[in-house]
Amino acid sequence: MNPKTLHNLTWIPLMLIGLLAVCLGLAWLITREPWLLDKSANEILLGTTYTALFAAPVNAHLPDYLTLTYRFFGWWVLSIGLLIMTFVQVTRMGTRLARNSIHIVVFIVLVGIYIIEYLFIPTSPFVWLTHGLSGLLLLSIFAAYKLKAYD
Repeated sequence: MNPKTLHNLTWIPLMLIGLLAVCLGLAWLITREPWLLDKSANEILLGTTYTALFAAPVNAHLPDYLTLTYRFFGWWVLSIGLLIMTFVQVTRMGTRLARNSIHIVVFIVLVGIYIIEYLFIPTSPFVWLTHGLSGLLLLSIFAAYKLKAYD
């Protein structure tokens, strides 16, 4: 493979990871009841339905709390996505240091996400998204490894 193709296969998957994070963050920010994006997995974790949970008088303001929590989470995910996209754009992934740094950080984040998903919400459809993100990261790492020959 030529160096230009390898370089593109290094930065484009990471840019897509950042873009997907921005989209997910926006989804949690603009959805009226963001906890319903993963309703079935959350209800399994809670051991009850949201209807039963919200019916208890003590939980009258639980929807407000969940909205706040998910909005904060949405901003966090959106921010991470913007930071990844900015790093990739600014560095252009032109040095081994830039490539290795972002690969290590994204790897650590994905491992943390996998741990949370498999411990708490293994039935979540977001597990499949995490597999896709991991595939993009592996493609980028593979291309960066091959690109080393041209550094």
